[in-house]
Amino acid sequence: MDSTPSPSSSSAYDLVSRALGRYIPRGGAAAAASPADTEGERTTRRRVPDTPAAGRQDQILGAVGLDRDLVITRCNLDAPVFEGLDAVVGRPFVDLLPSGDVPTVTRRLRQVVETGEAHVARIQRLRRGDGSELVVSMSILPAAAPEEGLTVSLIAMARRLHLYAAETAIGTSLDIGETAQSLAESLLAWGDVAAVDLDFAVWTGEFTGRAKGPIRLRRAALVPDRAWPEGYVTPGDDLPGDASRLLAQAVLRDDAPQTIVIPDREAVERVFASPRVVRALVPGDRAAAVACIPLILDGAPPVVLGVAEVWRRADCPFRDSELFDLQELVARTAHHVDLARRHQREHTQVLALQRRLLPRSGGDTIQIASVYQPATPDSAGVGGDWVNSFPLPDGRTALVVGDVVGHGLGAAATMGQLSMEARALLSAGLAPDEVLEHLDETVTLLDDAESGLAAGYSALGSTCCIALYDPVSHHVTLSSAGHVPPVLVSPDGQASPLPVHPHPGLGAEFALREPFDVYTFDTPPGSLLALYTDGLVEDPAMSIDEGIGRLADAVSTVHPWDALQKAARHVVSELVPARQRDDVTLLLARMIGYRKGDTATWRLPARYDAPARARAQVSALLRQWRTRDDTRDSAVLLVSELVTNAVRFATGPLTIRLIRTGHGLVCEVGDSGNGRPRLRRGAPLDDGGRGLGIVHRLTTRWGVRWTDTGKVVWAEVATATPLPGRWR
Repeated sequence: MDSTPSPSSSSAYDLVSRALGRYIPRGGAAAAASPADTEGERTTRRRVPDTPAAGRQDQILGAVGLDRDLVITRCNLDAPVFEGLDAVVGRPFVDLLPSGDVPTVTRRLRQVVETGEAHVARIQRLRRGDGSELVVSMSILPAAAPEEGLTVSLIAMARRLHLYAAETAIGTSLDIGETAQSLAESLLAWGDVAAVDLDFAVWTGEFTGRAKGPIRLRRAALVPDRAWPEGYVTPGDDLPGDASRLLAQAVLRDDAPQTIVIPDREAVERVFASPRVVRALVPGDRAAAVACIPLILDGAPPVVLGVAEVWRRADCPFRDSELFDLQELVARTAHHVDLARRHQREHTQVLALQRRLLPRSGGDTIQIASVYQPATPDSAGVGGDWVNSFPLPDGRTALVVGDVVGHGLGAAATMGQLSMEARALLSAGLAPDEVLEHLDETVTLLDDAESGLAAGYSALGSTCCIALYDPVSHHVTLSSAGHVPPVLVSPDGQASPLPVHPHPGLGAEFALREPFDVYTFDTPPGSLLALYTDGLVEDPAMSIDEGIGRLADAVSTVHPWDALQKAARHVVSELVPARQRDDVTLLLARMIGYRKGDTATWRLPARYDAPARARAQVSALLRQWRTRDDTRDSAVLLVSELVTNAVRFATGPLTIRLIRTGHGLVCEVGDSGNGRPRLRRGAPLDDGGRGLGIVHRLTTRWGVRWTDTGKVVWAEVATATPLPGRWR
């Protein structure tokens, strides 16, 4: 009669223990084990030599039986790879774990005891008696009834299992610091301390593969996390220059990247040859050995991104197989570091572009504040939304906000192109609707088959809103291309979205294209205008109209004396959804404008006596403003030339406007003509064409802007000292 128990009656511990016979060769450690060893009373064995036979025993199975209190009751860890594990009957199993892993593993063990559901194939580190660690695949199995307790199955695949686990853990983040940290944590399985030092250009993302000057290393990662000796280099610190040169020379012997091993503390001090370098690189006062493995990108010639260092006690020398494992792991993961470096470079470029487009502070007639908040902290959340504000040469202020489809470098490039084009066209005097027509054509051109779609990015559906604030008339002229409506807060605190007709957006198909409407709104001094992108008001829990209503309520609470930048941040913090899924942009503009006494407007018929009448009225006003004689003479001559030019080449009545600013005078002459004045060189015998030359020499800048009824030629005369009045 066969007395062998059936599989159904065997415990998990018995099944795992019987399986050991298939893995341990005859005459191996299992055969040489004493009876005491099979019961868990194991003796210290010598370290396995680095031979092929030992390599075959790197993959082995072991079993540990535990009671409900997680105390070891049985043990079968006789394979050489488990040597040094103090798995003694009667000791708690958690004594085999690193201190940082005890809470997590204890929770898993008790969960299996309580639920009877197994935890299978968890990567775990075990602590040997000499302080070194062993990486295993650990499964926790409940005992079969009527037995109680647990069986812990350990598979010590010290090479392939750990390499696979490390490679899958590294590269899960595109942050270069997190990638280096993951690599250092994986390297810790081969030593007591692991560090990753990267070329400073790799860290900043500007690495090109060609060394420019002396190498400069920065510590990117260091494990474990502990208190380090004074002078030791920790993450974020630059290595001393002589230490950087030393590591670079060590791993680039004969101009080829190579792994080097320094076997003991005496050799380390002899090689480093400087107490300062020893303090910076050696982690402690104990005898130490180090392996330095270069992070290499394959190529001709190969490119070194940095150096990985693994430190251990000198009485545990690195075996050849361990060095091969270290080199294989670093080689497999170097491309992850390079990918994070490329991502960092793109991130830096996009952020530089984003900051370049952020509004500058306002002037005397308007206050500006803006907030940009990407959907995610990394560069994947940067790109689509943009906001800009800038003074126009004629004294008005342009406020522009847009939302380009998508994220990343493609969206950022389109955003930058549209923003710069809008600024150039507005500075040239075009109206908001005309600017949007040009942007619409640009988006269409960017999306043709040869440029946009071939690059894998489409900007169709992008939106934009342009507002021009005139500080003299206290009006805002606005056009929108598919953008969410701005919110206007009147001086008495009443807030509401502006009634802007919806538009399909930029780059719409020809059949869907509609003219861009122009809206004009009164904005008395003290008014507040909010321009934003849809990420601020979109929330899955409510409609877009409710989101805009919440924004109107939030900006209506901004007091006229509140600091505008602080108020903008407060509004965003109140409105951003808990799970932000899109970029958020907010631009607040507080209208101030010019005082009534700082401007003057006259209307004159386009007759021969118009220049003389204009000179008399301007001269009288400038005496009233108490301007300097030289400034008054220049302004009178300037107005005379502009009016004369308008009478000769235009029709209809003339409008003359004089504006006193903090740095000079702005003179404007409007007419009903559509010709653009151009500066040219006149021949010696020419009777005409010299008026604009005089204007050009008298002014700091001049230009033309177009209106519904014609054009306005404006020019600015600077003053040597601030004008009297509100700026005195």
